[in-house]
Amino acid sequence: MQFSVSRENLLRPLQSISGAVERRQTLPILSHLFVDVTESSELTLIGTDLEVEIKITIPLDGPVETGKTTIPARKFSDLSKALPDQSDIKVKVDGNRATIRSGKSRFTLSTLPADEFPRVDEITEVAVIDELSRAVLRNLLHKSQFSMAMQDVRYYLNGLLLELEGNELRLVATDGHRLAFCRRTLDRDYGEKKQVIVPRKAVQELMRLLDDGDDPVRIVMGSNHLQVVLGELTLTTKLIDGRFPDYQRVIPREGERTLVTDNEAFRRAVSRVSILSNEKYRGIRMAMSETAVTIHANNPEQEEAEEELSSVTYSGEEMEIGFNSAYMMDALSVIDDEQVTIYFIDENSSSLIHTDSGREEYKFVVMPMRL
Repeated sequence: MQFSVSRENLLRPLQSISGAVERRQTLPILSHLFVDVTESSELTLIGTDLEVEIKITIPLDGPVETGKTTIPARKFSDLSKALPDQSDIKVKVDGNRATIRSGKSRFTLSTLPADEFPRVDEITEVAVIDELSRAVLRNLLHKSQFSMAMQDVRYYLNGLLLELEGNELRLVATDGHRLAFCRRTLDRDYGEKKQVIVPRKAVQELMRLLDDGDDPVRIVMGSNHLQVVLGELTLTTKLIDGRFPDYQRVIPREGERTLVTDNEAFRRAVSRVSILSNEKYRGIRMAMSETAVTIHANNPEQEEAEEELSSVTYSGEEMEIGFNSAYMMDALSVIDDEQVTIYFIDENSSSLIHTDSGREEYKFVVMPMRL
């Protein structure tokens, strides 16, 4: 096998694939990249950790010798980065050795047989969504992924629910203390409800790979896998096998007690007060009446913070509620609206932030804390 490629054409694909390469090296082959040179002068690179696979195909210039092998991913990437700008990289594989040449530099890497490299099973298509742009999908993920659980024993919470029903796509994430719900109206009718739970790592990799461009994205929902095609790059992930909780029961109704505030000003006030909250629980209290809204926090060192909010309007019965400041700030930070409305039912019920632009709808739920 032999091929030549410019450093600039190789670096970005290597960076894109790097997130899928197994870092712990539980199996030696997982620290390698699968390399395939085809008769049509295309180079296919694949990285995987058995959960997420990223594949990218790039065209090659000049003569090639077809073949398949695997090359150590980190070493190959580091060598390519270390070479001078605008240099050409020539790779020749002979037996279990890959020789990399560029100018007067020569490097030899050990390879492993290509047939040992694990590949994802063929996907059984359940539904295909091909009407979202990269920017739209990235925005939906951005507004939901922060509520995913991290290493929760309830493994189905360590991911993102992707729900397709009729002409609606819904993304839901929760860690049991907060919830993010995003809905987008689609042009086509996709029939009855279909649900998949996408693992946390796959969601984070997608966030890294997606940009704010208008290029189309193809999402293939399978019975055991989800595949996202971004031009020449394809990300395939296993799905979490579990039953996601009934999120509709968790989302509260819009209570009669409402707080209307400037988003940025309120988030900054919560951030300031939380500096003197208990570092472990990050709990703060908010007292609300029609004449004043005050945020208060203290900690075991007997330190206190208090801030009375201006530019806010509260309507409804007086109440005092505690919540995790980090959870509230996370929700406020992904809202694009300058003004936000927070709905409350009572001191013991979850608060709700709800925005609806017609085609897209967002709901953020934060459970109360006992302080």
